[in-house]
Amino acid sequence: MTNWTVTATAAAQSPLTREYNAEMISRYWGRPTNDAEIDAYERDEQDHDVPVFLVVSRDGNDVGCLGMRFLDNGVGELTRMFVRAPFRGQGAASALLAAMEAEAKARGITTLRLDTREDLVEARSLYAKHGYAEIAPYNAAEYSDHWFEKRLTSARPVAMS
Repeated sequence: MTNWTVTATAAAQSPLTREYNAEMISRYWGRPTNDAEIDAYERDEQDHDVPVFLVVSRDGNDVGCLGMRFLDNGVGELTRMFVRAPFRGQGAASALLAAMEAEAKARGITTLRLDTREDLVEARSLYAKHGYAEIAPYNAAEYSDHWFEKRLTSARPVAMS
């Protein structure tokens, strides 16, 4: 069993955000990207409002990240899910999701949503595996074509008789 450590940090302080952006650009266009293209994307990106940002690590090495922003009415939005390629399929993304769901509940979030793309097959599979259901679009995100939601339940003590 792999032991993962999940900690909170600021998105701007993590090099994982740049790796995430590079992969998203490359996968979308189907070609390698370059520093100038990543710089332009990061400069023009409109969703810098990611107040909750978690990093998953193993043996002191950061291997993945996940962010959450707050929408209205107790809804949180997941963003920036990323795991470095050598660590995929080992439970890092599941550890991030579990930690973020706990963080969301602690902050009073009752529903988590996210948008993703057709080409991110692994992401769509991961979310479905963890109870996220595909829903109608809730935003007009330019590059999204799949939207998911999960209702969070609070762990309430069961009354003993």
